[in-house]
Amino acid sequence: MARYFHFHTAEQLQQTAARLGIDITLQEDLSPLWQPITIGPYRVGNRLCIQPMEGCDGSLDGAPEELTLRRYQRFGAGGAKLIWGEATAVLPEGRANPRQLWLAPHNASSFEKLLVVCRQAHRRVWGDDADLLVGLQLTHSGRYAHFRPLLAMHDPLLDPLTFDRSTGRFVDHHYPLLSDGDLRRIADAFVATARLAWQIGFQFVDVKQCHRYLLNELLAARLRSGPYGGCLENRTRLAREIIQGIRREVPGLLIFTRLNVFDGVPFRVPPGRPEAPGEPWPFTTPVLSAWGTNPENPLEPDLTEPLLWIAEMRQLGVDVVNVSMGNPYASPHLTRPFEYPPPDGYEPPEHPLMGVARHFQLTEKVQRSFPELVVVGSGYSYLQEFAFHAAAANLARRRVSIVGIGRAALAQPDFVYQLRQHGRLERRRVCRTFSYCTALMRSKHHPLGQFPTGCPPFDKEVYGPIWQQAQRR
Repeated sequence: MARYFHFHTAEQLQQTAARLGIDITLQEDLSPLWQPITIGPYRVGNRLCIQPMEGCDGSLDGAPEELTLRRYQRFGAGGAKLIWGEATAVLPEGRANPRQLWLAPHNASSFEKLLVVCRQAHRRVWGDDADLLVGLQLTHSGRYAHFRPLLAMHDPLLDPLTFDRSTGRFVDHHYPLLSDGDLRRIADAFVATARLAWQIGFQFVDVKQCHRYLLNELLAARLRSGPYGGCLENRTRLAREIIQGIRREVPGLLIFTRLNVFDGVPFRVPPGRPEAPGEPWPFTTPVLSAWGTNPENPLEPDLTEPLLWIAEMRQLGVDVVNVSMGNPYASPHLTRPFEYPPPDGYEPPEHPLMGVARHFQLTEKVQRSFPELVVVGSGYSYLQEFAFHAAAANLARRRVSIVGIGRAALAQPDFVYQLRQHGRLERRRVCRTFSYCTALMRSKHHPLGQFPTGCPPFDKEVYGPIWQQAQRR
């Protein structure tokens, strides 16, 4: 098993990047991180964002519980001025796990408590929350719905990998698809949930279009017939209806989107060689079921359609785009470059720095195409103690507007405080991309079907015992 991260200095990391022929620049001056930015009517106090990191720790009826509140208290106190709330289902059957948050009238007060806890913690540490922006990611998990897959299309690459718990079988070409009427009802649920989020006090919602959940799958639905499949106008129809509905019904609410710009193809452990780097599942070209992907060579991005869709979303009133890619179930190295694979994953098929550079490159392409758009970039956690040197360099070069931090915020939620007070992270709490958090999410042995996820190595008091329980089971 190759292990790649052996960098003790910024120079060593940049030399390796140069040998790989990729653009990763680091700088010592972190001042670009502290520049404010305007989003809609709001002034956001710095260029750092907490990415939507799901905790899988809500109640069975979708409400935030103790660990959820603790996480957002820590995020609020940490100092990032954009807190992008985690995946929250708009319908109970659209949850990705039985502990995923689901916002509805019966539990709205618990979401209001979460928001209050987050903002109070921020004021306690930073004195004021007037420049803090907090929102909620709205989702429908579609193919990855927990109780049974809810498919928008048949995908020859993903169908053989999609397991239906209700039947104990993988789906096939006979498996029923969501009807056009089903999709319209889902659009209505997005709008209703956005209205409720606004009433609670969230300043934005994210119409989630990434990681092969429902709206992302529809973007790739060339193989679906009818008004929601085939041509680009049809494939973007449901997201368009949702965005228009929110803008009409809740005009004061900002609309963000976390968008895949590159789906790619599924990867696997090479048969009979578990220690070897992951490889693509066999495919035949053209690949027509992947968004933002070259159909003749699906290992390569093609941003032609994503850029057209972003241009239209700007006209529809979308304020912020968070660039992402890949599928956390089928191609996690694209979504979050890692050093150690999750237990259901594979060894990295490329140097993880190449995955980081892909994030930077595709984010820059979006930002250069739309200089006035607020673009949030991802993929920084693998860089560990050098993540914010890269963030500062990318901001200074206008490759991105705001830098998002995901896994690293679970390990060290007060990273902004550490950077402001000491100019560096607390090294003993830097995320090392061990994939413990993913391993907890993917465990199948919890009595309720899902272990809550966090950082066992660096948040031992809470997640150490949970990790031990998962190992025992």
